[in-house]
Amino acid sequence: MPSKSPAQAALEKADKKANSSSGWFSSSSSKYEEAGDLYQQAANLFKMEKLFREAGDAHAREAECREKCQESNEAAQAWWNAAKAYKRGHPDLAIQALSQTITHLTKAGRFRQAADREKEIGQIYLQELNDLRKACESYERAGEWYAQEDAQATANACFKDAADLHADLEEYPQAIARYEQVADGSLSSALTKYSVKEYWLRACLCALAMGDPITAKRNLSKYSSLDTTFSSTREAKFINIITDAIEAGDMETLTAAVYEYDQVMKLDNWKTNILLKIKKGIQEEPTII
Repeated sequence: MPSKSPAQAALEKADKKANSSSGWFSSSSSKYEEAGDLYQQAANLFKMEKLFREAGDAHAREAECREKCQESNEAAQAWWNAAKAYKRGHPDLAIQALSQTITHLTKAGRFRQAADREKEIGQIYLQELNDLRKACESYERAGEWYAQEDAQATANACFKDAADLHADLEEYPQAIARYEQVADGSLSSALTKYSVKEYWLRACLCALAMGDPITAKRNLSKYSSLDTTFSSTREAKFINIITDAIEAGDMETLTAAVYEYDQVMKLDNWKTNILLKIKKGIQEEPTII
């Protein structure tokens, strides 16, 4: 019979402690406190053995012991440790553990930390599970919590990620609203003002992807009135050219404008994808003879 690993032995000791009956002179809370410490030790030993699923499970059991002792801060930390272990190959379990962490943090009014964990959930949905809808919801929730904690730059980054995802999901009005919100939040600061033209460019591309060049033009003039330097930017000129080309059904001018813009500004994946959708939309429009 193979000998038990140190981690396995520690886990059994923790289980034994958690399931023991409390003696005459010890309270059940001290029993769970000790069991929690033992589960934590077992989890750390499992990590040394690179057994991350088992480490996550041990931290989850530690968290349950902390909850039985009404130790909310320690429970939040234990759930977070569980999530970090589960992240190594078990994204669904990581999300569950992070959700437990968030429950404890929001109850304690620690919304800044809750936002950090919610953002982590968004990243797992996006990168590991490719669930754009859930990722978008998490980024929006995190953004709202950051905003109420006065972490405006971090909130804007989350709302911008949510806007990109709304556009990927072809929910263009929601995307436009989010880009405009982030732009409004960035206009007031000299540090963030430079990024506003990027948000407005994305908002206008969303309007064009909806097949609505009139809204794109109207928004362009609205943005130019909010910031007088905008109309002279490469972004604004690019939107003007392609909007005119779309209204005229002129594919050559559109393609040339996109090529020229890419030479100078290098289109990222998001812009490339949305421009392909815009192009496809024009090609599919019925021509009036």
